[in-house]
Amino acid sequence: MNLSSIGLDIHTGVRTALVISLIALVFSLWFGILSIRRARKLPFFRMRRETMVRGWRLLAWAVVWTVIALLLNSKIEPFIYGFYPPTATSTLTLTPTLSPTISLTPTITLPPTITLTPAVSNTPTVTITPRMPLAVESLFQSTITPSADAVFSELTFTDGLDSLYRPLKPGEVFVNPISHMYAVFSYDKMVVGSQWSALWYRESELVHYETIPWNGASGGLGYTDWAPDPSEWLPGTYEVQLFVGSIWKVSGQFSVEGEPPTAQPSPTSTATSTPTRTDTPTRTPRPTATPIPSPTPRPTRGPYQSPTPTTKPTPYPTLTRTSTPTVTLTRTPTVATTPSPTALP
Repeated sequence: MNLSSIGLDIHTGVRTALVISLIALVFSLWFGILSIRRARKLPFFRMRRETMVRGWRLLAWAVVWTVIALLLNSKIEPFIYGFYPPTATSTLTLTPTLSPTISLTPTITLPPTITLTPAVSNTPTVTITPRMPLAVESLFQSTITPSADAVFSELTFTDGLDSLYRPLKPGEVFVNPISHMYAVFSYDKMVVGSQWSALWYRESELVHYETIPWNGASGGLGYTDWAPDPSEWLPGTYEVQLFVGSIWKVSGQFSVEGEPPTAQPSPTSTATSTPTRTDTPTRTPRPTATPIPSPTPRPTRGPYQSPTPTTKPTPYPTLTRTSTPTVTLTRTPTVATTPSPTALP
């Protein structure tokens, strides 16, 4: 019988048996010592004697395993070779045929096409952490410190949402015409009132942004959107970046294909010439009203004259009417009456 035909190596078998016997020796010795120590603490004689006998029995087995280990290490292998002498194995015949195949494999160790591919891994747009532009940061309104533990999921892009803010047609490639785009995400551990921002880029050019204090819950589902004129959706790669305060959280990309529709021209009205303003004629002053002359006072009538002793009384003075209203008639002085002559005796 050839042991090599059944795949058994004598040396390996002896070494394995030696290791097993050593493990059995250690366990027998260890548990035997523990049994003897435990027996010395037992109060009952019968239990103490049985435990003590078991311990000594394990120590005896330890001695047996020691002898077996010594024999396996020194005597067993030569004894077996006495019955089954070692023969030439097939490994000597296989080495000439296998050695050239092992030595003739430089093509595996020298693959220039594999080593010369740093251009695929060197993508600075992926490794560089996005930063908040100063122009947008100057528009911050919130004074609440944002939570550094706030987390956002990956962005899902769609051109429509249902009533529960779930994307209707999610994707990464969209074909013109496009009117409205959404970037949907889930979030957690947000602080109400802290500043958050969404930046929309097209080929590294900022085309849209929004930055407001957070007005949602601490966790849930949210989105950022952009709805420009359909003519502004130029073909290319778009990227959306989300920030909490000035800390970048997540980014996502989508692409737009196809030419956008042309913008509808706005109706142009013909310019009408504005009439020149004519000067308002100066207002001529109204002629001043000529004062109506006050009626001339009627001349007063003079008093009656007392009859004089003359044969005829003085007639009434005639009223003279003057043309000028300023001259008034003067009163005629009263003529003193002449005393009557006294009768002589």
